Amino acid sequence: MRDWLYFDTMVTPKIITFIYWILLAGAVVSGLVLMVKGFGLMRYSGFAGFGMIVAAPILTVLSALLARIYCEIMIVLFKINEALQDIRRK
Repeated sequence: MRDWLYFDTMVTPKIITFIYWILLAGAVVSGLVLMVKGFGLMRYSGFAGFGMIVAAPILTVLSALLARIYCEIMIVLFKINEALQDIRRK
């Protein structure tokens, strides 16, 4: 309880992990939606629909990668904070 009251333990890294999973799920869902829309567009305009189908997996992977990089940067900042607190205690 003392760790929570004096901010010795950070809660934010746990929240960032949760946010990462939400961002990852969002990337997958948006990729699937884009692919389904691409299949629907192929009925009316073949090339545009095909482009969306090709772009969907690429955008899914890139957005998942960017979410990972963003969350890792945030975690690194908190790890630096923990290391500095350990140095201060010594």
